[in-house]
Amino acid sequence: MTEANAPILDAVIRIDRLPTTGRDVEVKPDAAALLAMAEILKISAVERFHATLTAVPLRGGIRVQGNLTARIVQPSVVTFEPVPQDIDEPVDRVFLPGGDKPRNPAPGAEIFVDLDDDDFPDHIDGPEVDLSALLLETLALAIDPYPRLPGESLATLGIDGPEEEEGPFARLKTLKTPSDKDGQ
Repeated sequence: MTEANAPILDAVIRIDRLPTTGRDVEVKPDAAALLAMAEILKISAVERFHATLTAVPLRGGIRVQGNLTARIVQPSVVTFEPVPQDIDEPVDRVFLPGGDKPRNPAPGAEIFVDLDDDDFPDHIDGPEVDLSALLLETLALAIDPYPRLPGESLATLGIDGPEEEEGPFARLKTLKTPSDKDGQ
């Protein structure tokens, strides 16, 4: 593997060497990997990251379960001050071998989709599964998209919203005749 293709986290599992009882995987990246993760996620910093996972064989693939904990820092959407966030997320994903050819249903065939079911399994090619993408995805989905410090709002900055309603519908209200306003 070249340096450009190297995974950020050391979390590669060989399916063909996985014991039937499964294997525990602990992922605790070094400082350089934490810096690279912050750059990929476009946040200020990943201060702490730890994942404990268990991989067990399942129908020719694997099932990975465990927990991810992290502490990140990102700027507030109001004042741009650093806002820390502690993350504690469960991890549960199934990786199954992909078929040789796509399974397209016959025209007019009925397709059953269970909306209450968990995510569809990820397909893998080859004997290895790199869990780096799974862990980065889990972390990215847990990040607060609008971080703010406690008690922070636009009102605390002295910025008030518009007094009158704005937008195209507010302008349409001015075009109503008095008889239209009575009936609303």
